[in-house]
Amino acid sequence: QVQLVESGGGLVQPGGSLRLSCVASGSRFSIGGMGWYRQVPGKQRELVASVTSDGGTNYADSVKGRFTISRDNGKKTVYLQMNSLEPEDTAVYYCNADITIWGWSRAVYWGQGTQVTVSS
Repeated sequence: QVQLVESGGGLVQPGGSLRLSCVASGSRFSIGGMGWYRQVPGKQRELVASVTSDGGTNYADSVKGRFTISRDNGKKTVYLQMNSLEPEDTAVYYCNADITIWGWSRAVYWGQGTQVTVSS
């Protein structure tokens, strides 16, 4: 059983910063690409940023220059550093990961989500 658990969300003022973390737990698995998505009520979940297993990154235009995605393969963790936050960044943030359970299956796993609220 593999689980992704996010942390680091909260309430922050416009212009502030937050760092989200997502750790994968379980045994006998490997991780490919990882990413962060966000969703607001009534809208589709959208990609915020992604990182490949060898560190290649991709960002939504709306967060380029403000957010940075990184990963620590030894800790099986992906991070999202969010700077210069805007009210429009308010959403539930989800991490996902392309996971292969050794000798079994490959699938995309999702975390439970963490709320980020940007408000004065």
